[in-house]
Amino acid sequence: MLEWLAHHRAVGFDYFVIFSNACDDGTDTMLARLDALGHVTHIRNDGPYDKGGIQFTALNAAAKLPQVQKADWILPLDVDEFVNIHTGDHTLHALHAALPDATAITLTWRLFGNAGQVHYADQPVLETFTRCAPVELHWPWRAAMFKTLYRNDGTYGTPGVHRPRAPDNAKLAQARWFDGNGHALPDLFKTKRIFSNYGRDNYGLAQLNHYPLGAMESYVLKVDRGRAVHSDDLLGLDYWVERNFNTDTDTTISALAPARAAHLADLKQDDTLAALHGAAVAWRKARFEALMPQEPYRSLFGRLMLTRPSQPLPTGAARFLQHHASLARQSGD
Repeated sequence: MLEWLAHHRAVGFDYFVIFSNACDDGTDTMLARLDALGHVTHIRNDGPYDKGGIQFTALNAAAKLPQVQKADWILPLDVDEFVNIHTGDHTLHALHAALPDATAITLTWRLFGNAGQVHYADQPVLETFTRCAPVELHWPWRAAMFKTLYRNDGTYGTPGVHRPRAPDNAKLAQARWFDGNGHALPDLFKTKRIFSNYGRDNYGLAQLNHYPLGAMESYVLKVDRGRAVHSDDLLGLDYWVERNFNTDTDTTISALAPARAAHLADLKQDDTLAALHGAAVAWRKARFEALMPQEPYRSLFGRLMLTRPSQPLPTGAARFLQHHASLARQSGD
């Protein structure tokens, strides 16, 4: 979490509202300390939750906050998502300069696999997990999902998980959506789409590095924790297989490593915060050991050890799956 905050400071984000969701690992206490130090606004989101689930409850609450309402631009992010800008000096200023007419910019996921890491360690995510999916990926379609950086000009009333919600129809005509390659997007994106066109490069100007897995031990803890969006859906081996791509290497995010390191060092100067971070690390290691004697966690960990990294499907096979997925959606299956 501290690495995530330091990195996005380096990118150029200047205000952070962070919701914690009934944490057991002490990161909520870390956020309370960060709030006390003036680094973030921390809000507990411990339930009960709206019908849409944990994340939608937080986003609905965020829409009512003065800090959010007065923001010039908004980008909802999870802690496993890191903005990676390829243009100029790799900051938001450079991205806005490259797309001066944009009122919304889609940042498409690039999936980063577990890079063969078995054991959880207190080391930088961005330096440990550098293996990822290829630039052009035809399947699964979830690999092309995006998060939306959008101007808070009243066109949308509520932030959403992947795209802003509650559009003002009178203002939609003036909205200008662009993708991470700098291409203008059709009107469909203003109201519906949550994924970019797959099977092509969507990352020319910017991408969203997505680290949904971590080391194998970390994934077991993720399964134990459960999902933030579809909280009733259990995670399993299928989630891992659809995201564990390690065919390519991408270290472009290291362009901001010096600035990120400086921000991280500043955060860790606080002895209380450093101690809380150490306690959270110890909790994660102890929790994994506590889960191993239990089913289904022991079996899952064994299957992770047996599973090879995922390989991109050949174009023909991917299109076959896409075709039948489309037919299934049309028939309601």
